[in-house]
Amino acid sequence: MAEPLLIGILGGMGPLATLDLWQKIIAGTPARRDQDHVPLVVWNVPQIPDRQAALAGRGESPLPALLRAIQQLNALGVSHIALPCNTAHHWYPQLAAASRAPLLHIADLTARHLAAVAPLPARVGLIATEGTLAAGWYQQRLSALGITPLLPERQEMDNQFVPGCYAVKRGELRLGGELLHQLAGALVARGAQRLILACTEVPPALQAVASPLQAIAIDPTHILAQACIDLWLDKRR
Repeated sequence: MAEPLLIGILGGMGPLATLDLWQKIIAGTPARRDQDHVPLVVWNVPQIPDRQAALAGRGESPLPALLRAIQQLNALGVSHIALPCNTAHHWYPQLAAASRAPLLHIADLTARHLAAVAPLPARVGLIATEGTLAAGWYQQRLSALGITPLLPERQEMDNQFVPGCYAVKRGELRLGGELLHQLAGALVARGAQRLILACTEVPPALQAVASPLQAIAIDPTHILAQACIDLWLDKRR
């Protein structure tokens, strides 16, 4: 008998970002009844230490809490695990090594999606946490495709990204959206033809202010959702 498909979402980072992935999975699934939807287990425990603070050396590591979540999801029999928080991929090797179920890597999926775009953009702007940018996952994958990554400047990170991200976490989506729209516009002004929204707070923030720059945005959360849907559809076939 084939193993059942049950996807675990390691969420809570933050709760709104977790809900965003869940909603995108539901919205993107071709379904006529409840039973047609993707089977999910959602681990939405926000009491995971702040990833940005940990990487900046100002807080405790979230790894123990992430490993506990991996253990709990595996105990529930999940077949795959989706990790919507981009910054948490800093600990991806340790989490993948501790998990029986394979972990989907959001940057790998995004690069695969972008590789299928024709024509490929010459320059792509990245909106992400300092930890994600410092790790270089997206830059490495863009460069391998022959794309020049454009990054926010220090002042833009301090004045737009960080306060915009934490405004979303407080539920102030319009304020967050206005700040993040300014940052997106600055990247476009410097030549970005597409934007990768590589922080899960950014897509709902831009949506809250109806930013026209959503038209050139690539949303890794949406791509991760589609990967979960594809696993389910392949299993049903």
